[in-house]
Amino acid sequence: MSLQYPLMGPSQREVDAVGASEVNEMVKVKILKEDEESIKVLLTDTDRAFVNAIRRTLMSDTPKMAIDTVRFVKKTEEEGDELWETDGPLPDEVIAQRLAMIPIPTKHDEFYFQDECPNCAEMVEEDRGCALCTMLYYCQVKGSEEGTWVTAGDLNFLGDADGFIPKKYQPIPITKLFKGQMIEFSATAVMGRGREHVKWSPVSAVTFNSRQVGVLKVKSRSKVLWDLGLTIKAKDFKDGRLEDIEMVEQLKSDLNHVGSGTEESRDFKEAIVLEDVAGEFILSFETDSSMTPRVAFEMAVKELSGRFGSIDEDLKAVL
Repeated sequence: MSLQYPLMGPSQREVDAVGASEVNEMVKVKILKEDEESIKVLLTDTDRAFVNAIRRTLMSDTPKMAIDTVRFVKKTEEEGDELWETDGPLPDEVIAQRLAMIPIPTKHDEFYFQDECPNCAEMVEEDRGCALCTMLYYCQVKGSEEGTWVTAGDLNFLGDADGFIPKKYQPIPITKLFKGQMIEFSATAVMGRGREHVKWSPVSAVTFNSRQVGVLKVKSRSKVLWDLGLTIKAKDFKDGRLEDIEMVEQLKSDLNHVGSGTEESRDFKEAIVLEDVAGEFILSFETDSSMTPRVAFEMAVKELSGRFGSIDEDLKAVL
């Protein structure tokens, strides 16, 4: 699937006797692979600095909901002959840290940042919190003789079903309680950005590299690779080039068998090399399931586009 985003890509400054202007280019995006938690995209008509800006924005500026405040209830409760006390094996601080890293479903079109909330923006920070900017969770679990795990699935969202922890991540352990131990708390999740705390970063394993193609330089010596019977064959090269992205990835793996430090390298002598494609980069990352990879990418693009737009306006005002 191919997409286009109105971003300021590599720019040229044209200076003449009259003044200066910015020439903006459209960055093209093609989704190479996508599932519920990861994505790989090809960006063209851009440069390394711009792709790195997207990478940094994904990690540091993509808005995400995360638990920010936890209020623990301290009490003793009697049930017949049994006494239950909110005194678990882990300190409250450790439990709060674990809660902060649980993926909270993030709906960007339903929630505001607290300082932008129509109801709460004018309030002091301590008093902020409403249905438009805050998600409220409640948990109460008692232990057992054999031990009971408290997990992310025990967080009950006080709202519609969309706010519950994704089913796949409900088994995330928080603590384990035994007979006589219990835990009770309420937790509030708010929108934030990764630059404030890692709990608000929705992505991980964010990497990018230049798109590469395989180039057949010496046909006779390349037979060393073909004779190994690996994945890539001579017929996969068209006019001496291998351009399919997935096949190039496999070629990289195959070349390890004839690379430096191998017996075959003396005869192979770089008969096939990898060359970068100018202006094309492959970006890949995973999400924590608080949002889909595509939503994370689109929100990063939106954030970055807004910044470039602001810079563009400032430049026009000055130049």
